Amino acid sequence: MQSIQANNYFVHFNQNAYEALNKHLKENKYSNIFIIVDTQTNEYCLPKLLPIIETDLNIEIIEFEAGEENKNIDTCIQIWHVLTELGADRKSLIINLGGGVVTDLGGFVASTFKRGVDFINIPTTLLSMVDASVGGKTGVDLGNLKNQIGVINVPQMVLIDTQYLETLSQSEMRSGLAEMLKHGLIYDAAYWREFLDISSIDYNCLDELIYRSVEIKNEIVMQDPTEKSIRKALNFGHTLGHAIESYFLESEDKQTLLHGEAIAVGMILESYISLHKNLISKEEYIEIKTAIQSIYDHVNFEENDINPILELLIHDKKNEYGLIQFALIEGIGKIKINQSVENKLILEAFQDYKS
Repeated sequence: MQSIQANNYFVHFNQNAYEALNKHLKENKYSNIFIIVDTQTNEYCLPKLLPIIETDLNIEIIEFEAGEENKNIDTCIQIWHVLTELGADRKSLIINLGGGVVTDLGGFVASTFKRGVDFINIPTTLLSMVDASVGGKTGVDLGNLKNQIGVINVPQMVLIDTQYLETLSQSEMRSGLAEMLKHGLIYDAAYWREFLDISSIDYNCLDELIYRSVEIKNEIVMQDPTEKSIRKALNFGHTLGHAIESYFLESEDKQTLLHGEAIAVGMILESYISLHKNLISKEEYIEIKTAIQSIYDHVNFEENDINPILELLIHDKKNEYGLIQFALIEGIGKIKINQSVENKLILEAFQDYKS
């Protein structure tokens, strides 16, 4: 697969990825290498990566506990201390090997340690391959609020090896699929139609589907690296989806949702809002809702869940001047950003979802 040119870096695929990595190590005089992993990728992915790295440099492994609940500033502080104790300097290289939690947090650690050291992302989940590792967003959660602390800073490269997907559960694969569905809905109607009958997808073509998803995200980010305008399109399904994810993360009586599971709900809700703002047709809404519900389990919302979710919307990063801003679809394959939505319509969307 041909590498994809992003803003000041490349996304490399499969065998080309490791050739690019080793070439980069030979051409740059790094002092040492630190590989950040979580407990899952340390066990299942690191043994594949280490034998492929061609270097005489000292390699140190830094591990933290897997899970969204550990994507916080406390974990960063621990890693900064470890880097300091192990002699990391401005010429060190950090390699982030893992899913979105690892690439987001590891990128933030690298971007802020000694005011910034080089880092490379090697995503190991479908979600991180098509979304989290590409585009330069780094950061951590603030309590239960998603991605409130962070910077935009691009890696030296992103290396996508789809063999890592063999380590994933079906639920993790579905979580990543949500972002691929989103890319079709906001940008490429033909790509969206690939997923209308999930049972007919040829998973031998998964590499091509991932490649197209990365292309779509990259084409949007290249137009607007710092999210001043069109990059906001990538937040379709995320305004409500992130609030739902945060609420389920903090609620002791709720089972935590994977990111993609929450975003799937968010896309249905925000498609309903798009319908009632006359941006999509009833037929398009039914198509979207039916397709997403054929893949994801229904999420139960009690009446007393909705208001706390709405209160979390005020923390969405797209908001400006205290106004909640949505990215809505304007027909399948097109987007309309900076859309204000009344609470009444949001409540109606939840009622429709529950019914």
